[in-house]
Amino acid sequence: MRDYDEVTAFLGEWGPFQRLIFFLLSASIIPNGFTGLSSVFLIGTPEHRCRVPDAANLSSAWRNHSVPLRLQDGREPGRDVDLGQLEQESCLDGWEFSQDVYLSTIVTEQDSGAHNAMKNRMGRKLLSWNLVCEDDWKAPLTISLFFVGVLLGSFISGQLSDRFGRKNVLFVTMGMQTGFSFLQLFSKNFEMFVVLFVFVGMGQISNYVAAFVLGTEILGKSVRIIFSTLGVCIFYAFGYMVLPLFAYFIRDWRMLLLALTVPGVLCVALWFIPESPRWLISQGRFEEAEVIIRKAAKANGIVVPSTIFDPSELQDLSSKKQQSHNILDLLRTRNIRMVTIMSIILWMTISVGYFGLSLDTPNLHGDIYVNCFLSATVEVPAYVLAWLLLRYLPRRYSMATALFLGGSVLLFVQLVPPDLYYLTTALVMVGKFGITAAFSMVYVYTAELYPTVVRNMGVGVSSTASRLGSILSPYFVYLGVYDRFLPYILMGSLTILTAILTLFLPESFGTPLPDTIDQMLRVKGMKHRQTPSHTRMLKDGEERPTILKSTAL
Repeated sequence: MRDYDEVTAFLGEWGPFQRLIFFLLSASIIPNGFTGLSSVFLIGTPEHRCRVPDAANLSSAWRNHSVPLRLQDGREPGRDVDLGQLEQESCLDGWEFSQDVYLSTIVTEQDSGAHNAMKNRMGRKLLSWNLVCEDDWKAPLTISLFFVGVLLGSFISGQLSDRFGRKNVLFVTMGMQTGFSFLQLFSKNFEMFVVLFVFVGMGQISNYVAAFVLGTEILGKSVRIIFSTLGVCIFYAFGYMVLPLFAYFIRDWRMLLLALTVPGVLCVALWFIPESPRWLISQGRFEEAEVIIRKAAKANGIVVPSTIFDPSELQDLSSKKQQSHNILDLLRTRNIRMVTIMSIILWMTISVGYFGLSLDTPNLHGDIYVNCFLSATVEVPAYVLAWLLLRYLPRRYSMATALFLGGSVLLFVQLVPPDLYYLTTALVMVGKFGITAAFSMVYVYTAELYPTVVRNMGVGVSSTASRLGSILSPYFVYLGVYDRFLPYILMGSLTILTAILTLFLPESFGTPLPDTIDQMLRVKGMKHRQTPSHTRMLKDGEERPTILKSTAL
């Protein structure tokens, strides 16, 4: 029986139809670049101090000391009074926030000062968000809950796509991302904003996965590799690069969120993207699949065969009775168990590094908008490098080199003199470059390590570990409150340790993809036993032993 690629080979690989699908689906990823890291600006924390009534009559020393809880290096800020000996209290009248960088963020969202003061003295709960001081933990929590939504979306998007179709899920979840982002504009309190942010995260990952699957199923073999590496990744990076440009000109968080939401509405124009013919065939809807293929052939200027699909010769995978597998098979043998554990660690560490460095850009010296743009820009050459490495070099050494590069420069940051802050920024960007390249390669590498019978489950479990890493990443950044270099030390150390761990994984470059668990490549350094030798007859009658693939203990 012929497979789908063979049946539709007459369409060619890169005609007008394929080019249109490639660019439209890649363009649908751009809003994901907005949403995924919009929290850099929406949840930014500007410089602030307690609001002091009648502060105009106070000296600058008094005003500068009107920040509760801490004495600066044990020094007195004024000579008229030993301010260090004064009893300190929480900010009863709210806070004053600098507007040099942001006009407003959800951190600074508050009622008018007089209204706040009146309610506070009456003993009523303040409605201001003011995510600073004792409430500063809410800022990283907001980002983590967004990634919780991403985690939940990862669980359900695949099942929904298999049941209702790739196209339907793509547009429903794009509407979900756009709709809940729009509702965030009307958030009355922090809790409302956070709950809506979870749903935005669910929609964001679900439409990304649906577009990824739809593109890989419609496009031919050679084009789908470029689409799954350079296509979606670079267009995501493009959205990320445009984010600081929006934020630079729109510094109020509600108006910025509105500007980032509008492009999602424009994606409705992509509705004429067809459903996946592969999925239609899997559902037994051959006539609908044939209509799409004929339209594609017409767009490419190709004469269509009189008969395209013959249901009797197509491989209908759903009708095949195959041995069932479950998630416990990822732990069945020692070999696959080691691959699973090492892959979970690898994905989690890379995710912590990638999102940690992306979210940390406001803390770098210099202009936050320039730093964010640079953080996005370095991703483009990282994706190109990853694609070249995947084409020509072994996976294991490519991954390890990228991780060593990213981790080592992050550790070196703490050694840079304070006055060379531009060098610090450059090193952080090099670290982001290495980790991003590894992030791009890990998808392909993991898929090649697992056998066909459990490949989806293996990649799914690894992807879940990545989501857990992204949930933890805001708290790595938060550690910078205690020591500016602590996040870099932790992320750099974990990245280097993971690079060493990668060297023990099997090499998949240039080897056939395993179909069964017994055919998996062995983890480096593990003892294994070989199946009994068998012999086969050569043409000249000489017998030569043939060793079957090893089976790990």
